Amino acid sequence: MWDFSIGTAIGLVMRTWPFVLLRLVVYCAIAAGFVIGIALGTGVGWAVGLGFGGDGEITGALIGGIVGFGLVCGVLWWVRQYLIYLVKAGHVAAMDALLQGGEIPGGQAQISYAVATVKARFLEVNVLFGIDILIRGVVRALVGLLNMLTSWIPGFKTLNDFVNAVLKVALGLVDEIILAYIIRRGDTPPAEAARDGLVLYAQNGGTMIRNAVWIVLFELAAVITIFLFVLGPAVGLAYAMPGGLTGFGVVLAAVTAWALNAALIEPLCIAALLQAYDLAIRGQTPNPDWTARLDSASKAFRDLGQRPPAPSAAPQPA
Repeated sequence: MWDFSIGTAIGLVMRTWPFVLLRLVVYCAIAAGFVIGIALGTGVGWAVGLGFGGDGEITGALIGGIVGFGLVCGVLWWVRQYLIYLVKAGHVAAMDALLQGGEIPGGQAQISYAVATVKARFLEVNVLFGIDILIRGVVRALVGLLNMLTSWIPGFKTLNDFVNAVLKVALGLVDEIILAYIIRRGDTPPAEAARDGLVLYAQNGGTMIRNAVWIVLFELAAVITIFLFVLGPAVGLAYAMPGGLTGFGVVLAAVTAWALNAALIEPLCIAALLQAYDLAIRGQTPNPDWTARLDSASKAFRDLGQRPPAPSAAPQPA
């Protein structure tokens, strides 16, 4: 069925609990920012709309809520690099070190140790962020490459559509798996290690897709469960506001479900996919045929090959 141990995934997440708490704080803060931004925008829009009569206050509240949402998105656009650097790469580095049988500090020192490990590979936020964007571009190309390879086979269109949906949802996990591989290959320039990791992922595509199906189904079930759990209180809160703004309650429930998923469920999915990837590539080397396919199919993959080697630094002690 799948090539990972649920118990091992839970164990990796529990042993990296400082990062789980950090994720919870960060993503709940982001969710709170969305709620506050939407609420303030809605309130201002409602007040402005009162001056227009009729249903002006409802229209004003809707427009204000959308503007508030957009402003929060704009702020997050500028801080996203640092969130990736601290939360995503650091947590992946810690879990992968444990998966490889290494030892990492406990408590707050774990975060310092993991971030120092990431800095030793990338040194600067923009280096990691640039490689992360290219990795995502290559994974998108892999989806298209799968379509080209199987679209001519009768009956495969429906399967391809389903695989497309799975891989698009799993896209946010795949780049973290490659980041773990880059950090693991400490003696190889990050861009070169990323290319090798992506080729290994591609040549084990069938295995990784099979595991991704189970992981994505679990994640979707968890998100839906969380959403339904928080929907009732959120809608109740919205009804208590002027005009019975149930739409605000739905948005509040969706944002809360996203934050809890990113903080609590996503680490489990990453830990599971890390195991499946580690098992699939064990003893393998990148296949030149797949390297050539990705070179021809993805500009992002070619750009990885053209990036100059990033300067390296010795890992800092915790």
